[in-house]
Amino acid sequence: MQNTEEIWRLVDAKGRDFAALADRVFDTPELNFSEHRSAAEHTAMLRRQGFAVTEAVAGIPTAMLGEWGEGGPVIAIMGEFDALPGLSQEAGVAEHRPLPGNGVGHGCGHNLLGSASLLAATAVKDFLQASGLPGRVRYYGCPAEEGGSGKTYMVRAGAFADVDAAICWHPSAFTGVRVAASLACMEADFTFTGCSAHAAAAPHLGRSALDAVELMNVGVNYMREHMPSSARIHYALIDGGGIAPNVVQARAVVRYLVRSRDLPGLRALFDRVVRVAQGAALMTETSVEHRIFSGDANLVGNALLEDVMAAEFRHLGPPVFDDADRAFAETIQATLRPEDIAASFKRAGQRPRDGAPLGDWLVDRDDWSVDDIGSTDVGSVSWAVPTVQAAGTTYAIGTPGHSWQLTAQGKSPAAHKGMVHVAKAMAATAVALMRDPDAVARAKADHRARVGDGPFVPPIPEGVEPPLDMAVGV
Repeated sequence: MQNTEEIWRLVDAKGRDFAALADRVFDTPELNFSEHRSAAEHTAMLRRQGFAVTEAVAGIPTAMLGEWGEGGPVIAIMGEFDALPGLSQEAGVAEHRPLPGNGVGHGCGHNLLGSASLLAATAVKDFLQASGLPGRVRYYGCPAEEGGSGKTYMVRAGAFADVDAAICWHPSAFTGVRVAASLACMEADFTFTGCSAHAAAAPHLGRSALDAVELMNVGVNYMREHMPSSARIHYALIDGGGIAPNVVQARAVVRYLVRSRDLPGLRALFDRVVRVAQGAALMTETSVEHRIFSGDANLVGNALLEDVMAAEFRHLGPPVFDDADRAFAETIQATLRPEDIAASFKRAGQRPRDGAPLGDWLVDRDDWSVDDIGSTDVGSVSWAVPTVQAAGTTYAIGTPGHSWQLTAQGKSPAAHKGMVHVAKAMAATAVALMRDPDAVARAKADHRARVGDGPFVPPIPEGVEPPLDMAVGV
């Protein structure tokens, strides 16, 4: 494709700077809506690269937007930078070695995700500046993907209202255009209130909120037999009512994450979970309230955008790794179970390959499994605007998501190579769309055919504000 190689060169020219950005974000891991240092790093880089910056997008202190260009289509490239609790790990070692501190770590590769997306946006900006091609590129710095639904709040606030197409990626064991499949989800806290009492002297006067939580969990577990096999329900005990077993617990909180194939199925399943909670409160003579604080739609595909990105990947070719990269990946694989490695190949629709510790070939989008999937707030964006998502090889085949092994590879040379490679594919896709306004129009027509003309109603109810304090105390 004309001028594609120039966009690759522009990515390579700044690849080291953005790998260093990824490493700085890795070294200061922060949880949902608390990514202040990471957001500051991205904002500073946007300004150094000449973007016009808008901070606190959608009223979220750690969300930002950088824009460059005029006329033509508006192409958004989305990045993330939030980390996860309990996944602190020293980089570059193939043994579990948590770092001192709060236990937070980049166990999903979002330090790389945001940096590669910002690198791609910067290369597109440099291309537009040199060529005079009309078009606007935007980098969206999106916080709190890990259960905070940052993008859903940004969509609800209208941050993507004038975007013509959105591009993103995710670190992976393989490279290619990702299949547009994810589970819609809602996350809510259920707070039970009872009556405290002396657990020995007057237990009959107490009404245990903790008992209610346990009964709710039992009820939901029985419900699992009677829900679609593709749905998922998870829970975590947020507040068990204190540490004193001789006090009847007057308050207890459990957090539920409910997932389903689509939004109608999600809302129906969540309503059933609410009724189970109400039944648990009835049985224990307690009261219950629930608060939905996050939610994501399922991903909507776009054939035109996927075709354009697939063509750019074919022209670019697969990522290239060296013997040192493969040797480190093999040491990581030695810490894994055979079933981890087999499952990784299965998710990408690939036959297992002996002697292939890194995915250094391209995976066709039709090969990816649509069964072993999670949730992402990119889904909410895909209902609002045409969206395409790439995968880029940054870790060894078999590495479980949200694991110390993934964190250990977050600053590796292979990870840096993978993020620069996928930045080239994203940047080339953006330029191809800007050079072909008719392709953008076809992408928007495809989008309308899939979602209809009505407004997108996100799974987060109106009036619910971003839970900026959700990571406090974690």
